[in-house]
Amino acid sequence: MNEYKIFINGDFVDGRGGIGEVINPHDNSVIAKYHIANREDVDLAVKFAREGFEKWRNLSINKRIRILQNLVKLLSENLDKIAQIETLNVGKPIIASKTEISAGISVLEFYIGAINKIMGETIPTLPGHFNYTIREPIGVCALIVPWNYPLMLTLWKLSPALACGNSVIIKPASWTPLSALELAKLCKEAGIPDGVVNVITGPGNEIGSYLVSHEGVDKISFTGETKTGSEIMKLASNTIKRVSLELGGKSANIVFEDADLEDAINGSIWAIYYNSGQSCEARSRLFIHKKIYDKFLSEFVEKTKKIKIGNPINKETQMGPLVSKSHLNSVHKYVEKGLEEGAKLIYGGKKIDSEDLKNGNYYMPTILELSSTENICFKEEIFGPVVVVMSFESEEEVVNLANNSKYGLAGTIWTRDVKRAIRVSNSIRAGSITINHPLTAIPGLPFGGYKQSGFGRELSLDAIELFTEKKSVIYKFDETPVNPWNL
Repeated sequence: MNEYKIFINGDFVDGRGGIGEVINPHDNSVIAKYHIANREDVDLAVKFAREGFEKWRNLSINKRIRILQNLVKLLSENLDKIAQIETLNVGKPIIASKTEISAGISVLEFYIGAINKIMGETIPTLPGHFNYTIREPIGVCALIVPWNYPLMLTLWKLSPALACGNSVIIKPASWTPLSALELAKLCKEAGIPDGVVNVITGPGNEIGSYLVSHEGVDKISFTGETKTGSEIMKLASNTIKRVSLELGGKSANIVFEDADLEDAINGSIWAIYYNSGQSCEARSRLFIHKKIYDKFLSEFVEKTKKIKIGNPINKETQMGPLVSKSHLNSVHKYVEKGLEEGAKLIYGGKKIDSEDLKNGNYYMPTILELSSTENICFKEEIFGPVVVVMSFESEEEVVNLANNSKYGLAGTIWTRDVKRAIRVSNSIRAGSITINHPLTAIPGLPFGGYKQSGFGRELSLDAIELFTEKKSVIYKFDETPVNPWNL
């Protein structure tokens, strides 16, 4: 059994907050132990991150590029090993782990390409004066990462932060700390200076809160649930930290009567059941036009039954377990409450207890038919393999249904009518809309939400603004005397 220590100033050191266990969701066995940080460890990480910031920001651009290119090479060479660790820790299918880590590497490559293109402007100004702007790194950035896509989302945040010249303190989720600590090893090997990348672990309500409140932290990038994001905003306000938040979702999936049914069914199944539904942008509200409702739902159910559920380490597995027993219970409670409030169970709705999976956190892909938007399963983010379905008749009706949510992260539209697709996409209040496909997170394209789904955009050049400050410099070059008060 491996034991993982926290990573501060280029070294793995003992955490002074105790020892935690890492659980394999497939069978709830202990696969590793990890050190937990306390407040002294956070203070130390911040101290060295501030020193690391000065080292990193003052390296030449070409040197930073070469070091991060080394990291790309090391991640690629260790992809299979890290993917296996990710799968054992998170429970996601091994194929998904490899795909996601590869996508994370692509994000890093994207931001490496942006390093020497972080430019300012020259702006016409007063006679005899010259103005230029520059973008400078913010400083020490706290990167707080959730458990559903641990390494990929770490790379989403780490890549622009380092590209802009910042230092970072990564805090992975307590359930899934392993890949971030493996990444720390590779950062050291790649040549990133000590103190630039630090990884601490510990509970969010203690270590996370202290890190967010710390006067030595300049910027917070958080992905997670909306309630926690709200608390982070409050804590960050005391020292006016820069904050970007990628939070919850209850995204709509709209199927019009003229859609390619096979594509729409296959894409809609993937959009909710990928990663066992543990995705902020999961299209968990499925709206089907009344003319095709029965046919679509019947085929959707039959194909859902064919999803290959099993041990995520097996290459043929398409859907693995939920991340923990407590999360499994949370998902099931939502389903039970939804049924109490009038939902009709079409399929699933219970734990999988077959002999080979009974020790794990496996939950059936679940379909609930709703007649009311007041049902808890329509309103709340379940974060599991549960989709609610409703019929609609008009474009106006389905737009209202889609927008009837406190969230606004993503949405998908299935139609062959180009004008309708653009019209409806313009009407939905969400950060990412896909038309006739379910893929939302593509390197180079902005990802983020409206409303209580957060603010700030990741994956794209927009993230450069999240990790830099803009400075305006005004230079007087004429020889007229400086005497505003005629003294």
